[in-house]
Amino acid sequence: MTVSLGSLRGDDSAMFTDGCPTRTVLDHVTSKWGVLVLAALADGTLRWSALRRTVDGISEKMLASTLKTLERDGIVVREAHPVIPPHVDYALTDRGRELMAAMSPLLLWVAGNADTILTEAQQQ
Repeated sequence: MTVSLGSLRGDDSAMFTDGCPTRTVLDHVTSKWGVLVLAALADGTLRWSALRRTVDGISEKMLASTLKTLERDGIVVREAHPVIPPHVDYALTDRGRELMAAMSPLLLWVAGNADTILTEAQQQ
């Protein structure tokens, strides 16, 4: 099945245009860090420090920003435990798990083709 921008828009010519909510959500879930955070949480609930280690290279500021955005979108849930030191868990919501089911084929395709694509690009 091939999905085109035209087929996505159907009768709504404004869908995926500048300023449309679809563009905002698409940006949140397909940003470099958004995808990696979501993929890390697909394995299950993670604490802040484990999430930061899993998403190699992300800064504390970017992780906090990405998590806040995904939480606001209802894709990630944050659970703070009233203990000292603070203990905060992050997990995918039902919507987040549904999203990851849809994104998994893309991630598998990228993982399976990245080396070949970059090798061919360097040869040109």
